Amino acid sequence: MRIGIFVVAGLFPGQEPGRVLANAVEWIVAAEEAGFDDAWIAEHHFMPYGVCPSPATLAAVAIGRTTRIGLGTAVSVLSTQHPVALAEQAAMLHHLSGGRFTLGVGRGGPWVDLEVFGTGLERYERGFAESLDLLLDALSGGSVAADGEFFRFREVPMVPPARMRPVVACTSEGTVELAAARGLPMLLGMHIGDEDKAALVKRYGGGAGAGHVAAGLAYVADSTKEAVRELKAAMPAWLGPGLAGYVPVDDRPRKVRDVGEYVDLLTKIHPVGSAAHCAETLLRTRESTGIEHFVLLVEGMGEHQRTLANIRRFGAEVLPMLR
Repeated sequence: MRIGIFVVAGLFPGQEPGRVLANAVEWIVAAEEAGFDDAWIAEHHFMPYGVCPSPATLAAVAIGRTTRIGLGTAVSVLSTQHPVALAEQAAMLHHLSGGRFTLGVGRGGPWVDLEVFGTGLERYERGFAESLDLLLDALSGGSVAADGEFFRFREVPMVPPARMRPVVACTSEGTVELAAARGLPMLLGMHIGDEDKAALVKRYGGGAGAGHVAAGLAYVADSTKEAVRELKAAMPAWLGPGLAGYVPVDDRPRKVRDVGEYVDLLTKIHPVGSAAHCAETLLRTRESTGIEHFVLLVEGMGEHQRTLANIRRFGAEVLPMLR
């Protein structure tokens, strides 16, 4: 199994965003020391759910602070940026890290980001497949040109060139089918359990060999009861304003999750509990889904030192049971 951390850089009450970003780099350094395989960084804009607007930038800082651990984006949003510009960033990180970087991409949502960055709702609603194909062309190691609905330009060389295959965030059957048609691994979100993950893997038509990645929540305590109780007390202070920060680009209604119910779900379906319970949960998910690669959100307590302690304890107590 391959086990990494999932860095959202969530803003808890009383925290300063710049400090949270600096702390996130320390979590990645600690994860390398604790034996984790990689660290995947989320992208969010204009909200406290996550204060990292550029996961590639944070990955570059972390690359300079580490020597072994893999770095990835979970995900870079294709609907609000130019695929060729993103490919250039990914190629730089690939070369500067000695091949330790993995690009994760996603469609994103119908959020106000589309208005701010000028790409518009059409790029979100119709443009993801074209954006993904252009990104793949740009990461093919040669030159790139475009003659589509959203992108048209003459052939240019990619400098620096890099041959890379991204991972695609999949939350809908259509995106699963798109990823499968391109032969790209899926990144599955932490909002779904094993049964839904298995269904998406089945629809994709692959299993463990496809290289899919699943995000989750992780917290180790002396007992499962203690771990669940502590996360239920801490996480709503972040998730409440964080989830409310998603603002649609138009007047469409937005379903808002019940924060308490969401925390209940996360603590039930992910490795939250004693070390043995955490290991058993991940092994059960592997067995039922075929997924071998997990990236785990470890910052749920909202305190820097508690996050560092969680990373170290997971590395010392849980990782050996999985390997």
